[in-house]
Amino acid sequence: MKKTFLLISFLTFSFFILFSYLVHKNLFTVIDFDTTVRLQDNIDRRFDDPFSVLSDIGKFEPMLLLLIILILFRKKLWGIIAFALFGVLHVIELFGKFFVDHPPPPEFLLRTKHLIEFPQFHVRAEFSYPSGHAGRAVFLTAILGFMVARSKKLTQTQKIFIISILGAYDVLMIISRVYLGEHWISDVVGGGLLGIALGLLGALVV
Repeated sequence: MKKTFLLISFLTFSFFILFSYLVHKNLFTVIDFDTTVRLQDNIDRRFDDPFSVLSDIGKFEPMLLLLIILILFRKKLWGIIAFALFGVLHVIELFGKFFVDHPPPPEFLLRTKHLIEFPQFHVRAEFSYPSGHAGRAVFLTAILGFMVARSKKLTQTQKIFIISILGAYDVLMIISRVYLGEHWISDVVGGGLLGIALGLLGALVV
């Protein structure tokens, strides 16, 4: 099982590198724009608020807090490895934003709402690939899903229900980032691939 997870993690990360190169070459420009426009045309504007709340939940600080809570219930070695992988995820994210030439959606597509607005402090990143929100979401749900699957206290029905909720969270996070105009679909796909690759490594030592 561990060798299989390790192989899948390696293949997923390899595909992430290939996908990043294709994004850098602007192969998904039309798909990115069309997907954003279609989502914004077909999803009611009433979702602006709940999707914006979901966006706040997916930021670095709440996800770090969740990881710390998980670590409190696991062994110390796993905690060190999980923290290291979480850090690696963000280092690779920053590397991508510096070296993959992929500007974010234009301002007229932006629909994110904040509880408190500070326009003078709002600075958008010059490049948006990969999506840190998607990476963090998939990274943590991969670990949580593996913990649930291995649990001896939960019934099979409970496991399926919880894993389904985790999967739904990932899907909603990915849709919300594109719908809100924060990221292109290629950004969240790249972030998801990175999250899966590192999340599987974290799951190996749960």
